[in-house]
Amino acid sequence: MGLLSIFGIKSKSTLLKEALTDGAIVVDVRTPQEYNEGHISGSLNIPVNQIEARASMLKKKEKTIILCCKSGGRAGQAKSILEKNGISCINGGSWGSLNYLMH
Repeated sequence: MGLLSIFGIKSKSTLLKEALTDGAIVVDVRTPQEYNEGHISGSLNIPVNQIEARASMLKKKEKTIILCCKSGGRAGQAKSILEKNGISCINGGSWGSLNYLMH
């Protein structure tokens, strides 16, 4: 048992795994070209510059959104935008790391 779990705080990987088990939607916020070079199977590609315009569509899904990109930076930007629109989301970091966690 880790120190964080003693205080009821979950690690990021635990939060991600739980969200995925509960049917979270993975949104890759990289450009279409980057996405086509490799991505998580079943993920949606919504570039960060389009995320606000698509926020209402994501909100209708009523699922936790896990955001990913190349390193986590753009996912962080998208997270801020979605949270301002009342959407629960998690910055999943890089798509490669998230893909590894999923398998």
